[in-house]
Amino acid sequence: MASGDQASGGGKPSKVKKVLDKVRSSGKNDANGKGEDAPGSAASVVSNNLSLDPALGQRSLADLLKSLSASELLTGMAPGKNRKDMADYKFWSTQPVPRLDDQSQTSSDESGEGPIEMPTDSVPEEAVPLLGEFEWVTVDVEDPEELKEVYQLLSANYVEDSDASFRFNYSASFFNWALKSPGYVKEWHVGVRVRSSKRLVAFISGIPVRLRVRNHEIDSVEINFMCVHKKLRSKRLAPTLIKEVTRRCHAKGIWQAIYTAGVVLPTPISSCRYYHRSLDWQKLYEIGFSHLPQRSTKARQIQKYRLPESTSLKGLRPMEQKDVKQVGDLLRQMLKKFSICQIFSDEEVAHWLLSDPSLKPDERVVWAYVVEGTGGKVSDFVSFYSLPSTVIGNAKHSMLNAAYLFYYGSDLAFADGQQKAYEARLKNLMSDALILARQFEFDVFNALSLMDNPCFLDELLFGPGDGFLNFYLYNWRTKPIPGGLTSTGSLDKTNSEVGLPML
Repeated sequence: MASGDQASGGGKPSKVKKVLDKVRSSGKNDANGKGEDAPGSAASVVSNNLSLDPALGQRSLADLLKSLSASELLTGMAPGKNRKDMADYKFWSTQPVPRLDDQSQTSSDESGEGPIEMPTDSVPEEAVPLLGEFEWVTVDVEDPEELKEVYQLLSANYVEDSDASFRFNYSASFFNWALKSPGYVKEWHVGVRVRSSKRLVAFISGIPVRLRVRNHEIDSVEINFMCVHKKLRSKRLAPTLIKEVTRRCHAKGIWQAIYTAGVVLPTPISSCRYYHRSLDWQKLYEIGFSHLPQRSTKARQIQKYRLPESTSLKGLRPMEQKDVKQVGDLLRQMLKKFSICQIFSDEEVAHWLLSDPSLKPDERVVWAYVVEGTGGKVSDFVSFYSLPSTVIGNAKHSMLNAAYLFYYGSDLAFADGQQKAYEARLKNLMSDALILARQFEFDVFNALSLMDNPCFLDELLFGPGDGFLNFYLYNWRTKPIPGGLTSTGSLDKTNSEVGLPML
């Protein structure tokens, strides 16, 4: 949801301010000589999340933090519905992740980048101990009934907004897409059941991903969808889930991981902001997602976000199997622009961008389009995926249909002296993506400030949201990677180096 005015504190310095000052003391951007937080530094990320987190509302920072210790803030244990059990400093201090005040996290020197701990041959064969009432399971995502248990658990207990108005509504088709990427390892779909009833009460997943972090290529795992049943969050299952999936990854020779969170943990390598583009403003207003600005009217807002009836780019058509090689080449070239990205095979391109033809229209997850020129050459492509949310407590609407911008590319991105032409092409490509999403009855189109998104977000009427998505690497030290934001949280068109739009 779009944020209001930033909360501001005053009066006597709080405990958190003192900690922020301590973090900042090692995080200044000496190059600018202004004493500002270096964009992407731990201090900058913490400041952005503090000033714009929806849990803050209009309360002053000082008032909010009276009941919070500094360690609670810095490890993400802030108030709100998305408080994470895993955000516990004592746990993360035992893990191979940088500390928030780690000097290397603010240094411009890349020579110290690399693993924090080296691989070892002594990987435990036994699972991490659980309380006696629970048992470990490997969730078989090929079994429709077990897959159903996963999306029911997450739909009821995973992320919801701070007002408890919206909650992600997952489906079997979404998890078939998200959890069964090429080369997936079944043992990395980890569940916890109640021993007596066999009910699934916790889950965490990993999928294999080859990453490039600046000049390093890393075989790693993407960790996602960690969820513990709401009634069991006092049982400390979240850290145990992380330890067990880590053990299973180590058993396969994988020692690095990438993951994201909306809270601040030790230690973000980057932070990107969510942006939202209204497609059906009237519905978004009726469900409380959008608000009516002062000195405006409903009619003006509807007109403001009105889109053309048809797309404008000549040669735009749905992506087909025959396009995989060209799209893959374009994507791999495009991702060279960024400091962190996935290294895609053509098989992975097909999986992530081509829709399963066996799905019914209301089960579809991903849409991808190419621009085909003369001789069948693909010059551009764009993709987005669907992740709806249940609308809680609204008499008129039960579902928010949200599209999320995924991968895209254009050959103009690599042409010398064509930056303005490239930005214009991006704007046209994204404008057509918005039109297509509206034709498929999406209500809102979401995007992050990563890749080259800052070049078109403002112009296409994307509004900044409350949330930030923080990126983390497990067992890998690297200096901060700019996420398309200035140190104050606004868009930075010249400094976006994250090429990884994770689900």
